[in-house]
Amino acid sequence: DGMNVLFIVADDLRPVLSCYGDKLVKSPNIDQLASQSIVFSNAYAQQAVCAPSRVSFLTGRRPDTTRLYDFYSYWRVHAGNYSTMPQYFKENGYVTLSVGKVFHPGVSSNYSDDYPYSWSIPPFHPSTEKYENDKTCRGKDGKLYANLVCPVDVTEMPSGTLPDIQSTEEAIRLLNVMKTSKQKFFLAVGYHKPHIPLRYPQEFLKLYPLENITLAPDPWVPEKLPSVAYNPWTDIRQRDDVKALNVSFPYGPLPEDFQRQIRQSYYAAVSYLDMQVGLLLNALDDAGLSNSTIVVFTADHGWSLGEHGEWAKYSNFDVATRVPLMFYVPGMTTSSLSQGERVFPYLDPFSHVVGLVPQGQSKKVVELVSLFSTLAELAGLQVPPACPETSFHVALCSEGASIVRYFNASEEKTEEEKDGCDDTYRCFNEESVAFSQYPRPADTPQWNSDKPKLKDIRIMGYSMRTVDYRYTVWVRFYPNNFSANFEDVHAGELYMVETDPNQDYNIYNNISHGVFFKKILG
Repeated sequence: DGMNVLFIVADDLRPVLSCYGDKLVKSPNIDQLASQSIVFSNAYAQQAVCAPSRVSFLTGRRPDTTRLYDFYSYWRVHAGNYSTMPQYFKENGYVTLSVGKVFHPGVSSNYSDDYPYSWSIPPFHPSTEKYENDKTCRGKDGKLYANLVCPVDVTEMPSGTLPDIQSTEEAIRLLNVMKTSKQKFFLAVGYHKPHIPLRYPQEFLKLYPLENITLAPDPWVPEKLPSVAYNPWTDIRQRDDVKALNVSFPYGPLPEDFQRQIRQSYYAAVSYLDMQVGLLLNALDDAGLSNSTIVVFTADHGWSLGEHGEWAKYSNFDVATRVPLMFYVPGMTTSSLSQGERVFPYLDPFSHVVGLVPQGQSKKVVELVSLFSTLAELAGLQVPPACPETSFHVALCSEGASIVRYFNASEEKTEEEKDGCDDTYRCFNEESVAFSQYPRPADTPQWNSDKPKLKDIRIMGYSMRTVDYRYTVWVRFYPNNFSANFEDVHAGELYMVETDPNQDYNIYNNISHGVFFKKILG
């Protein structure tokens, strides 16, 4: 009880990490954290785009309750004056601190990252954040471009640094301030990478020779993919290097050599992120706080790397919704430390190759909307009550149940329970499920299909992921009153995970799916 919290959130990071079984990536520091943590291998975001996902997990409410599917409204005004996770910790005596991209900046967090409600002091943003989309990428001709693929010489960057490097420095400074203070803290650190542009120190390319980079296992648009389900990656088409390729809209495809370069740079950006996480955790050790601080590591959603012929996020597929999620809880996921013992010595991604295995792994399907309840329970605070069916007037409640109950349950036990199930319907009802959703302006890919504004949303794809399948229905949506008509189904998708792990063969039309439909309505 009474532990500090260090909450680390990456941007657009799918679980390409060695601790998740990726054979190519070099992520020794995150793997080291995983080796002391409970790692969830089936964790999902509620919407695969930054602002809606972050507002959802920081309030513990789903996008239909925050009423944020785009970037252009502030939930306290637009939906209900909901408490946030950091606000709850602040009200319970914690100093709450935000560094980097935690809330999505702009109107969706009231241009203040929800300060002063959520944070004890104004949130920190790196001064170089404003150059993120500028022409800082040197082309072969020596000129500067705003490219997607953007390895850089850090010394040539504005102020000679990058935003995530600045965020790490500030977070370390705050840890050192907090170590002498007697107050408990909740420190959230939001890293920008591997969000586009894929801009990172160029030396990280050395870790990933191009000849080792493969294409996605399924780089084609699946034959039975409903056109409403496809995202046409308009944001990467705006980048100078992609623009120069003149790729046809909406289905591409990108040239294979360029696909390899994107994948190479995504991996390089992940190793650069890993280095930042390593420096931050090493500082937690240095400050003597590893014994008294819960560490959570996750991301706001994933990112397609050519699967289904798609790039970016903006869809309901696993590659866009699945995220890494791990919890380090001293004394619970690890035995207690002796004084001065190091848990997180910094590991250099350039020399460190030993893959560390997670302390515990859960295959349970879980959702980011559960983070609020889970962290409250781990910190010994009262867990927010479950929200009633409509909760627009309820300031404190959560639509995600705490997942602490999965921390110690051995996997064997859950398997037995599953097998010992005599009443199929009851078992079906009790399986763990993750819900995600994605809005579209039309049945076919348009220029605004990836990021429709609220007023342009006409269809909502509601998606349900269990350990066995992913089921999605695309239904009519009315933005004026935020309602969906489940009797007006535009398209559907059903993928069986065991036989079709990449979700390439849509069997929605070959099967009666009444039982799935009932469950998504429930």
